[in-house]
Amino acid sequence: MDLKLFGEAFVTLLVIVDPPGMVPVFLALTGTLPTKERTRAGTQAVLLALGVIVVFAVAGQTLLDYLHVQLPALQGAGGLLLLLVALQLLTGKVDESSDQGGTANVALVPIGTPLLAGPGAIVATMLFVKRADGAADYTMIGLAILAVMLSVWLVLRFSGGIVKLLRPAGIEVLTRIAGLLLAAIAVQLVADAVAAFVKLYA
Repeated sequence: MDLKLFGEAFVTLLVIVDPPGMVPVFLALTGTLPTKERTRAGTQAVLLALGVIVVFAVAGQTLLDYLHVQLPALQGAGGLLLLLVALQLLTGKVDESSDQGGTANVALVPIGTPLLAGPGAIVATMLFVKRADGAADYTMIGLAILAVMLSVWLVLRFSGGIVKLLRPAGIEVLTRIAGLLLAAIAVQLVADAVAAFVKLYA
């Protein structure tokens, strides 16, 4: 068993996914929900992210080749999707969707993907799989992915204490800040995608 590979994959994915950095966005999107609903949203988001990352780990390159899609295109699409969510947070329209039973939608998009299972996590996983040599390496990568997702779930699961401290007014402020941060991340993703395409076709 290659523990070094496990450590590399775990640390890389943990830094990319950034569980503490997810908390403001998660609370901004689910802070007004009851505790049970918020916990369920976190679980759904983590399960979706795990599924997406595993699918891309197993068949990502084949799928992209079949669709004639390059990684920068995936990155750009993720950035545009995040930008739409950021605009909802900044204008307060995300509250309306939550009131209409959009818990599952919020959990799946944008929390599950592209925030948790975003272009960075997908590309990193595909590169580790490409490096792997034998069943033992694949097992280590799989365990690293599971460990990262468990870490994310624990952080989201126990983020409810912050909601009690912030109260509705604090959640409102946090929502606007999270929207601004998400917009910055989205613009960076799109800029990186454009730069990658320029480099690719220059």
